[in-house]
Amino acid sequence: MDQHDRLKQDRLSGGRIGIAAIIVGSGILASRVLGIVREMIFAALLGANGVTDTYVAAFRIPDYANYLLAGGFLTITFIPIFSRYLADDEEGEGWIGFTAIVRWLTIAVTVLIVGGWIVAPAVIGAIYPRFDAAQVAETVRLTRIVLPAQFAFVVGAMFVAVQYAKGHFTIPSLAPVVYNVGIIAGGVGYAVVTGRPDPEGFVWGAVVGAFVGNLALQWWGARRSGMRVVWAAPWKHPAVRQYVLIALPLMIGQSIVALDETFMSVFGGLVGEAAQTHLLYARRTMLVPVGLIAQAAAVAAYPFLARLHAEGKAVQMRRTVDRALRWVLVLSLSATALLAAMSVPIVRTLYERSQFLQADSAAVARALFFYAFAVPIWGTLQVLTRGFYAKRDMWTPVVIGTVATVVAVPIYLTAANRFGIAGVATASVVSLGLYTATLGAVWYRDPIARAGLRRVVDTAGRAVPPAVLGGFAAFAAATVAMRTVPGGVTVSNLAATAVGTAAFTGTALAVGALLYDLVVGRAAPVDHEADRAAAMSQLGG
Repeated sequence: MDQHDRLKQDRLSGGRIGIAAIIVGSGILASRVLGIVREMIFAALLGANGVTDTYVAAFRIPDYANYLLAGGFLTITFIPIFSRYLADDEEGEGWIGFTAIVRWLTIAVTVLIVGGWIVAPAVIGAIYPRFDAAQVAETVRLTRIVLPAQFAFVVGAMFVAVQYAKGHFTIPSLAPVVYNVGIIAGGVGYAVVTGRPDPEGFVWGAVVGAFVGNLALQWWGARRSGMRVVWAAPWKHPAVRQYVLIALPLMIGQSIVALDETFMSVFGGLVGEAAQTHLLYARRTMLVPVGLIAQAAAVAAYPFLARLHAEGKAVQMRRTVDRALRWVLVLSLSATALLAAMSVPIVRTLYERSQFLQADSAAVARALFFYAFAVPIWGTLQVLTRGFYAKRDMWTPVVIGTVATVVAVPIYLTAANRFGIAGVATASVVSLGLYTATLGAVWYRDPIARAGLRRVVDTAGRAVPPAVLGGFAAFAAATVAMRTVPGGVTVSNLAATAVGTAAFTGTALAVGALLYDLVVGRAAPVDHEADRAAAMSQLGG
């Protein structure tokens, strides 16, 4: 390989992480904004009731079929394999392995789609015991419509993985944007053509959006990145075995992260009618800052982490994880305070109109308040799990996650029965928190790693006072604005959201600057050499 080819290939130098994060973050921002618009339109057209609960439930079997093939982890699974071929200057062999893996995945996802179609009535009836016969039949019908979209997600994820491995992030970032546009167009178009809104329109939009954004567009992007399909690739290529070994724990381990939305739906169904829909709105609103803050950093950093591991640069890899965690925690703690303080005006601004009533807003806001405390937990998980995956250590997160899932079931059941919708949201936070704490303890178990942990904890600790005080200021300012600003519900709550955000920002920045002067500005310089010497001494001991 000549120097020019090396320069073209090596788009994964450390200095490009920031650029990649900006690209990924921009795509996530567009996707999350469209996702909120999608939920706003859905809420306005359909409200929150037993009919909308069937829409939420219709995605359970398709999502689980995707999970059984590690579909949500395909980029995570394939990137370390392909990165090894790139590091060894064997890109041609990498394309042969890629073709062999895609061939098997295509067969497997087709079998699962057919299987899901057959078992849908029995599964839906079992996991939603409070659904009546009409709701079960409607959920089965919608499930069968949306199932083929999993083909686009699974195969398309391999095309995304190729682009990430080659350091190309722009086209993959468009996949969720196109997907959300498809759902919106389907829902609105169905209502215009038939004269009545129906979840079926949104489901058909999801199928079209998946095949356009997640499959066709990503195939084109992968081709632009140099993808080569080798049709004569052997069925038993070594890359297939590597893929199975890496993906197997992700397939058989029932991680609490992958099942969080399923638990939300199943246990929300025990609370009562419309609870699933209320929880879905709250959870997806909470995931907006998670996507903007943590997902952008984790997705952008993962190919770099995989390359660092492939090149044997363990120290640089740990430092990259630590740096990402510090940024993610600072921003996530601020997001938690802001969401918790202004859950009511945020929800009423976004959703309360037409078929979505004030009682619906109150239920969603109550769930959002508790979900808000999961933002830094999700952020930490996004970064830590990718650290493990970059080292090809899939078993540790999955084993811990599976144990957390077992523990989570009684937590969810008890909380849902005793505290309703707030209990389901709280159970999610507690379960994910236990998983994250255990995973962090494993990641930082050796003395050298703990030196990085101290800096992460110190940074997070300094972010707490500004976030808490900013949250109180935001709550007070938003409450006054809701009571005094004239106009309709949307106007007064939009004003409250804007005023509260401004109060939070001003207070947090002022408190942060004061604490910096008091704690950091007057502190003695940190002796990094002494820290390193102490760590090495502990390691030797």
